[in-house]
Amino acid sequence: MRTVEQQLRALLDEGAADGTLGPGAKLPTERALAEMLSAPRSTIRRALDALEAEGLIERHVGRGTFRTDVGHRPAGDAPPDTSPAEIMQVRLVIEPPVAALAARIATSADLARIRTELDAGGAAEDFESFEAADARLHRAIALAAHNGLLMTMFDVMNTARALPVWGSLKRRTSTPQRRACYHAEHTTIVEALHDRDPEGAQEAMRAHLQNVADNLLGRH
Repeated sequence: MRTVEQQLRALLDEGAADGTLGPGAKLPTERALAEMLSAPRSTIRRALDALEAEGLIERHVGRGTFRTDVGHRPAGDAPPDTSPAEIMQVRLVIEPPVAALAARIATSADLARIRTELDAGGAAEDFESFEAADARLHRAIALAAHNGLLMTMFDVMNTARALPVWGSLKRRTSTPQRRACYHAEHTTIVEALHDRDPEGAQEAMRAHLQNVADNLLGRH
């Protein structure tokens, strides 16, 4: 059985393919989606929250939910033989300056979305929940840079997180203590973003990713 979030993603993919849900298209209401997917509205709302956090949709009070151009534009895939070391090398090249850019130009809505994902990571009680919140947080920071080409590059890089070798290594090296440490590092990054401190955000992101790389690759 697919989750409601997976069903909504499939709905977006199908709509992109047949032209019914291109950029700017309005999605059905929460009530209509609940009937369509035979799911509670609360579950639909949580799934929409996840899609909005990734920038796939936008919701406007009184107007409805709309498809974004980010959601319509497919990213390429990372090579299937990409190693964890290569993933971390690319993340260290891309994400620290992205954080600096986000600190300069993020909107209030961007910062609120980032804070929501930070809080979700802090509340996560297991590996899967934390990993999902972690991925959404880093993507929300990238979205806050408001650069479409950069987001395409980020999304290609991010597909590597779905590779089996990455997932199995992350699971093997994950502990509650490390997750707590990563959350503290995330908090430092987010505080720098709120303080509009580009240098602080860049250095906090670099330190965090270096710690992740060291833990993953056994450098400690």
